[in-house]
Amino acid sequence: MAELVYQSSSSQMADEERDIRVEDYLNDKLQNSTDLANIDALLEDVKAQQNLLQKQLQEAKGTLDESTKASRTHSNNLRERAKKFKSQQADIDRRLLIVTRSETSDDAVRKFDASMESLRKLDVAKGYMELLTEVENLSSEARRNFKVSPKAALQPYLRLQNLVNALKEAQPAAEDAAPHLVDHVDRTARTLWKQMKDAFASDFEATLKKMQWPGKDVTLDGDLEQEWHDGVKKLLELQEPELKARDNQESEKASREEQLVLLPLQVMMKPFELRFKYHFEGDRPTNRLDKPEYFLSHVVGLLNTYDEFFAIYLQPILRDHFRRSNLALTSIYIDSTSALITSLLPMLRRKIFALLPRISNQPQLLSHLIHELMSFDVSVRDEWNYDGGNAIEGWKGLTWEVLVKKDSFSRWLEVEKNFALSRYQNIIDAPESGEIDYDSVDTSATKPTYAAIRVNDLLETITDRYRPLTSFSQKLRFLIDIQITIFDRLHSRLHDSLEAYLTITSSIARTVQGVSRESQAELRGLGGLERLCRVYGSAEYLEKKMRDWSDDIFFLELWEELQDRARRNTGNNLAGPMSIEDVAERTSSAVGSGVDTGALFDETASAYKRLRVRSEGIIEEMLIHSVRENIRPYGRINPWSSLSSAEPSTSLALTAELDATVQQLNEYLSFLSKVLAQAPLRRIVRQVALAIQTFLWDYVLMRYTFSASGIAQFQRDIEVMWGTIDRWAGEGQGEIGMRKLREALLLLNLPAKGEEAEETGEEVGLGLWEVEKKIFRDNIEGREVLEELGLEVLELGDARNVLQRRIELGN
Repeated sequence: MAELVYQSSSSQMADEERDIRVEDYLNDKLQNSTDLANIDALLEDVKAQQNLLQKQLQEAKGTLDESTKASRTHSNNLRERAKKFKSQQADIDRRLLIVTRSETSDDAVRKFDASMESLRKLDVAKGYMELLTEVENLSSEARRNFKVSPKAALQPYLRLQNLVNALKEAQPAAEDAAPHLVDHVDRTARTLWKQMKDAFASDFEATLKKMQWPGKDVTLDGDLEQEWHDGVKKLLELQEPELKARDNQESEKASREEQLVLLPLQVMMKPFELRFKYHFEGDRPTNRLDKPEYFLSHVVGLLNTYDEFFAIYLQPILRDHFRRSNLALTSIYIDSTSALITSLLPMLRRKIFALLPRISNQPQLLSHLIHELMSFDVSVRDEWNYDGGNAIEGWKGLTWEVLVKKDSFSRWLEVEKNFALSRYQNIIDAPESGEIDYDSVDTSATKPTYAAIRVNDLLETITDRYRPLTSFSQKLRFLIDIQITIFDRLHSRLHDSLEAYLTITSSIARTVQGVSRESQAELRGLGGLERLCRVYGSAEYLEKKMRDWSDDIFFLELWEELQDRARRNTGNNLAGPMSIEDVAERTSSAVGSGVDTGALFDETASAYKRLRVRSEGIIEEMLIHSVRENIRPYGRINPWSSLSSAEPSTSLALTAELDATVQQLNEYLSFLSKVLAQAPLRRIVRQVALAIQTFLWDYVLMRYTFSASGIAQFQRDIEVMWGTIDRWAGEGQGEIGMRKLREALLLLNLPAKGEEAEETGEEVGLGLWEVEKKIFRDNIEGREVLEELGLEVLELGDARNVLQRRIELGN
């Protein structure tokens, strides 16, 4: 009952909603009486919409019927397939139970899987047996043939070797399966290879005996040449799989430090090895620990003796054989000279590696061995053009093998560092080390000490010691650990000497350290000046040498590689335990910064430059102090206002109180002109001259008034000092250092115009009174008259003060 009431209520609500929509539609379309005229059109539109909706409803019903039918068909198909699957599953279970004689399907599945596994193993075993049979057949075929027809024996061997290579290449993809099988096939191939090699080598040795190898004048012709040619070819063909495997390794950038020796050359080297052992591995006098150059020069002698033979007879065979082999081999196999060098290196390695443990604790012998090895490497690399199979980087050399592969670099670096520091200490301890060397540099250059020159020679010798190294990190370690360390030690010594001088000459030295006044006076005299010049000369000399080294091609290449590695560095050390920051601290702050400028010795050269600049400043201070002390009495006399008749300044004698100053100045500048180059000498002289000018200005010119005779005497005194300076520092240097005083003298020495006219009978330029009026009248006119007189340094205020020093104008 409630449901009927609900349905009735819902129907009523739907009718009401429909009526409302109809009412809204009519109200929208018929808003006034004029709209009634369009009621027919409105009815037509409504009918058209009703027909369209009816059509869409029919189409929707048709689509629904089709979808319902397709769904029923799909459901029926699924039921049929499920029924068929259940039937097949039941049939399989039934058959599996019958085949495996099992009572349950799970038990039947386990038994069936076990049978399939057994079948798979049987199939694998069959494959193994077939492979082993093929290996045995190839091996047997090769053994049957290599004594009768060596060339026929090569074919089965090459197929066997290709099979070995294929198995090794496939093993990683198979997760290293069947290692015993691979090992067996590889051992079979190697055993066969050794048997064939021994047989071919034996035949080839017989040919070599006929040739009387290794005679110095071996020649080949006729049947003997063909026999030798065939022997070489057989051994090369036998080695071809090994070379092919090495070729693949090289394409994958595998290790190539020790290259393969061609089999023909292995056989031909046996007499050389016996001779080498006899001379250098027995008790012969030639086998000496301290003479590695004996066995190295012996090998070079073999190269010189037999290279021509190999070039004539072996080179065409190698070129023809490897052209047909299509192997991307390096020059050490194709070039006869390189092949010969490669075949001689094993005996050297054996000797050197046996020698190392015996001399590792004997620094002299170890250092000598490495030095001789580097010389040998350079000779082989440069004179014989041997690249060791690496055309891009070149042959690393036996030295690299000893220092890197045998881990001897640290020990050798320690030995070389101890030797270098010992020689450095001997240089420093030499009695004449601190003396100035006047003969080793150009006469116009600053003179360094014997120690500076000898330390530089030592460092250049060290450069020559490690220049042939091929390892970047080893060269950088040598540079930093030895050369820069010695530079730093000498810098510390020079710096300490400078500090000691300052301490001894200080005012508190007498009271605190008990330094006598006489000792201080000596250090403030020529002795102290020489001591300072030793520091200055050594610092300047080594600074220049470091700048020159930075332009050397060896250090330029080292710097460029350092920058390149620093830019590409991902946090690893650059040289041994040294990081980028450590290297930059010892070499240049530009390391790794991306700045194009910079050099290896930037930091060290800058330290020496600072020492040079500071020592030059102390020399200036010392000279200025000494000159001031001596010139002080000159500031206490006052003969300048004397009214005696004036004489020409050139005829006047030097004032007695200035004589000591001039003598001292002459003595100092005479010494400095011998030890300093012109540029630093003039810099120092100008500072001293400026100090003299300041004293004379403040304590003479501005303190006293001058008569004509006083002016003449004052000018004579100054001209004497100018002449003393010019004598040692160059023409005009005295006046350049005292330009202000020179212009003051010119102004002070102006004659009264009337007086000069009376003497000469004619009017001449500006006179004292006219200049005085213009200068004191106003600033503009004053500057104009100074310009007219050519006074460029003197300020207007100074000019007025100077004029007031004239006794005629003083009031």
